Amino acid sequence: MPARRSVAAFVAVCLAPLAATALTASPASAHGTMGDPVSRVFQCYAENPESPASAACRAAVAAGGTQALYDWNGIRIGDAAGQHRTLIPDGKLCSANSEEFKGLDLARADWPATSVSSGAHTFKYRVTAQHKGTFNVYITKAGYDPTQPLAWADLDMDHPVATVTDPVAADGFYTFSGTLPARSGRQLLYAIWQRSDSPEAFYSCSDVTFGGADGAAGGGSSATASASAPSAAPSASAPSEEQIAAGADRSTVEHHGHGDADARTSADPSAAGAVAESAGPSAPSTVADAADAAGADEPAADGSAENLAETGSDANTPYLAVGGAAALALGAAVLFTSVRRRAVSGGRHSR
Repeated sequence: MPARRSVAAFVAVCLAPLAATALTASPASAHGTMGDPVSRVFQCYAENPESPASAACRAAVAAGGTQALYDWNGIRIGDAAGQHRTLIPDGKLCSANSEEFKGLDLARADWPATSVSSGAHTFKYRVTAQHKGTFNVYITKAGYDPTQPLAWADLDMDHPVATVTDPVAADGFYTFSGTLPARSGRQLLYAIWQRSDSPEAFYSCSDVTFGGADGAAGGGSSATASASAPSAAPSASAPSEEQIAAGADRSTVEHHGHGDADARTSADPSAAGAVAESAGPSAPSTVADAADAAGADEPAADGSAENLAETGSDANTPYLAVGGAAALALGAAVLFTSVRRRAVSGGRHSR
């Protein structure tokens, strides 16, 4: 029994710092999309990925499948480093040149749209992991034709309608102000979130309508776009928190399948204690068990109003740390087995 306690204590003491390193040193990935005016992917997710209501969202699913909608907060380029126009070709802006999200690039005039008007506008960006960086929101030029593939030349890149650096999130959103210029009819807002603590950047397309009854709601309202909109597009609305939570288990972004070399979507030092606690007499017996223990999934949204976290570790750091913890767990298990056998053997000889 003393030998068993010694091994358990050894495992707990050694695993705790390694688990903490894996969780706190990982370059946690930032995820999100525009919530108001709602982005195409967020709108289609709100409609139900398995059976979207609008013709445009049904076409997006037919082109790219349903998984893209469950991964609504993952339209990204991991090594963008500000080179957006170099990395994303014309016609692929809404998908950020990602095959998974190609359905969002469909050029059509019936994407659900948010009604806006010229002047001050409050933007809300739905975030699921907070990090330092800069948001820039651009609007299409007068004369924009939604039936043609969106090109960089269609955007007024010299005059962003909103720019903000290092905002603070509250209730799952970054909220910031901007000014919409004079426009009429259907337009598009293109948002780029470039992290400053990583080369990663996120992108989103939001369809909006100006003019007449369409602009009456204005001022950041995502209420309804009038049926008399130039394209007769359906109104847009973001998904509810219940809808977001309901689809979290289907998201590859939230379950480490987004390919950005991050072991977790956010750092959670508090989880280290749970890993150490679990390393008693029943220490993880396999590498997979140890990795699972060190990488519990985070909640769907981070709604705190704390300052944004900075991360800058090498992308391989979390894997090395988790691998080290797993190897140590295996070694401890072998040691425990060896000690136990010697104890049993000694007991037999004593008899």
